[in-house]
Amino acid sequence: MYICLGVFVLFISGCSVAEPVAKATPGEQKQVNLTEPAKDVADTGAKIRIEPNGPADTVRVFYHLLREKKFREAIFLTNLKPAIETLNDTELKEFAVDFESIAGQVPAQLEINGEIVTGDVATVTVNLPKDQGGEKETQPVKLKKENGVWVIISADGAAGNEIRKEGKNYFYNLRVKTHQDEAREMLESISKAEVAYALKNGAAYIDIDTLVGSGYLPADVKSSESTGYNYELTLIKEKNRYSATATPAVYGKTGKLSFLLYLDDKGRSHVTGKDTGGQPLRK
Repeated sequence: MYICLGVFVLFISGCSVAEPVAKATPGEQKQVNLTEPAKDVADTGAKIRIEPNGPADTVRVFYHLLREKKFREAIFLTNLKPAIETLNDTELKEFAVDFESIAGQVPAQLEINGEIVTGDVATVTVNLPKDQGGEKETQPVKLKKENGVWVIISADGAAGNEIRKEGKNYFYNLRVKTHQDEAREMLESISKAEVAYALKNGAAYIDIDTLVGSGYLPADVKSSESTGYNYELTLIKEKNRYSATATPAVYGKTGKLSFLLYLDDKGRSHVTGKDTGGQPLRK
């Protein structure tokens, strides 16, 4: 449940063989030496020959920087650059949990298995985890050559224009939207978990701690650190009914909409959302 899974559509692993570049300050373009070999790992993950400064080399370096938590430098290799180049260090730290969740999933070696170049556009195929802790699958990474340098395209079309228009506000707005989408999904997961638990326990619903402990829900439902939301579940009438709320941990920063999960008279679950100024939504 991390914003960066949405931001980095290309959730790729890092074979990482480039030396991290020097820290870039807001608004400053730093050149990345794509040809310098890493001093810590051998480049044995690639299935094809990687040409220095080519598309595959850019992908390789990007994920090395990401794995090394050199977030500003990594994102400078993508078209998300306008969204981060004016963020100062303090502002960048606000996204630390989001970025580090991705960095922690980047393997030590990147399995690059294909590269197709047509003029100034390219596609690099890599074996990547489908999701957090998931199995790998072959996924494409798109790149475009700009001013003689290959740039990873994390968002194109309208999204690319939005990045250029919003600048650093893009990450803030995206975090709010991502957390809101995931809050709704989490409440839907709570509904499914309650049904599954009740089927095995005499139609009785149960609290969040038990659902987490029994493996029906992820542990991060109990913390707003990664979700940006506080969840509360209320059992009603001898545990045969319940309701649950999702409220922004910091209104306007981690989310704006508050959500309510409730059961109708026929026992069917519904999730509704509304801007309540940061207060729990009540029916």
